[in-house]
Amino acid sequence: QVQLVESGGGLVQAGGSLRLSCVASGNIRSIDIMGWYRQAPGNQRRELVAEITSGGTTNSADSVKGRFTISRNNAENTVYLQMSSLNSEDTAVYFCYVRGYTNWNTDFHSWGRGTQVTVSS
Repeated sequence: QVQLVESGGGLVQAGGSLRLSCVASGNIRSIDIMGWYRQAPGNQRRELVAEITSGGTTNSADSVKGRFTISRNNAENTVYLQMSSLNSEDTAVYFCYVRGYTNWNTDFHSWGRGTQVTVSS
């Protein structure tokens, strides 16, 4: 079983910055993808914000390009999301997502519980 613990959400004024962190622990042999999704108020769908492979290749939504930066520490199974120039449309619950393999050589997909990011105008 793999557990994800997110931190770093909160209330910030428009134009401000926040840094999210997510640590994965448990039965982990390797992690391929680490990423962040978000779910805006009143929206039932989670959208990809950014993701990063074990080799450092990143992919991000057009709406956050140039403002958000994703990074990871493979040795500590941690992924970060540095968010800058935040605006009201970034208000959402942010979920950490991790995909990899367990010590039993089975694949796993895990989600964090989510951390609230609220941007005030």
